[in-house]
Amino acid sequence: MRFFDDLSPQARNTPESAIVAVVNHARLREDVIPLWVGEGDQPTPSFIYDATIKSLRDGETFYTWQRGIPELRQALADYHGRHFGGTHDPETFYVTGSGMQAIKLSVEALCKAGDEMVYLSPTWPNIFAALEISGARAVPVTLDCTERGWTLDLEKLSAAIGPATRALFINTPSNPTGWTANREELQAILDLARQAGIWIVADEIYTRFYFDGHRAPSFLDIVSEDDRILFVNTFSKNWSMTGWRVGWIKAPPELGQVFENLIQYSTSGVAQFMQRGAVEALNQGDDYVEEQKGRAAHARDLLCDALMATNRVRLLKPQGAFYAFFSIDGLENSSEAAYRIVDEAAVGLAPGSGFGPGGESFLRACFLRRTDHVEAAADRLARFISSN
Repeated sequence: MRFFDDLSPQARNTPESAIVAVVNHARLREDVIPLWVGEGDQPTPSFIYDATIKSLRDGETFYTWQRGIPELRQALADYHGRHFGGTHDPETFYVTGSGMQAIKLSVEALCKAGDEMVYLSPTWPNIFAALEISGARAVPVTLDCTERGWTLDLEKLSAAIGPATRALFINTPSNPTGWTANREELQAILDLARQAGIWIVADEIYTRFYFDGHRAPSFLDIVSEDDRILFVNTFSKNWSMTGWRVGWIKAPPELGQVFENLIQYSTSGVAQFMQRGAVEALNQGDDYVEEQKGRAAHARDLLCDALMATNRVRLLKPQGAFYAFFSIDGLENSSEAAYRIVDEAAVGLAPGSGFGPGGESFLRACFLRRTDHVEAAADRLARFISSN
């Protein structure tokens, strides 16, 4: 422990990911159906990686634009115009080394030690870990699990805003719950931020994975030029690029030099050949995203119907994202349950306890997988539930 004690408190206290812990427990087992991490089972399509291969062959292996190559920033502007309407300035987009880095840089830009950021829980744990590592404080507001699904109590959100609050972190559609804010809720959240003079960090990574329309409602539908909003996003989910680690931030252009500096002193930019692939994802990938969304909708129905048929599961079909977040009668400790299920049923799930307050008794299953895997996982889970 002599070396450990020399580290900073932030580093020493960084929690192990509860999701990764379960993965590491059974990563090498070939019989496990892996529904534990947030990715589909499709490799990156060829129209994306062919552009990257060409870029490598063309020798694009040098330092490049810190903010992102101009072609990618223009492609991001065009993509937003197609799917969110309006005209978007390429100067408002900044390419990052993953959606996670987009979140981390947003935290660094907004929060100093002792500041607070309010987030909706349960949520992907990396947001509150990123805040704590930066010396800020993560303040949870729990979503309510009701017969109508997961809901947000706006009064609780308002009460959580205090003198030290710098921003609200809003993930919709939500990982892991599938909660998706409607336009009225987004407007109410934006009004709270305006009244308090604070920022919103809008994590709309799953906007295209929305099962009641082309895309989910977005803060882009209601934002004005004076609003303090940072949008964080990634290429990971829509285009099967989780391993690429490429994302983006959309922010007011006056913050461009700030984000360029933060990128410079963290990764010094995303490899140009990877950005070439990202350009093709945006320019040619609309049909691919719709196919992925269709696969997700089919798998959602298969898995959720099978689980609900046991009559021992608390679950409503999610509006968005690609996760089933459910609890099993009699199994209150989700961490213990996740290890038991992977050991006894050979299905890898993420424990809800790793997603913060409100998730302790739940388990998360990523259902963006081929049909036979989803059917087999549903059968194994149903048999496990009936025997416990």
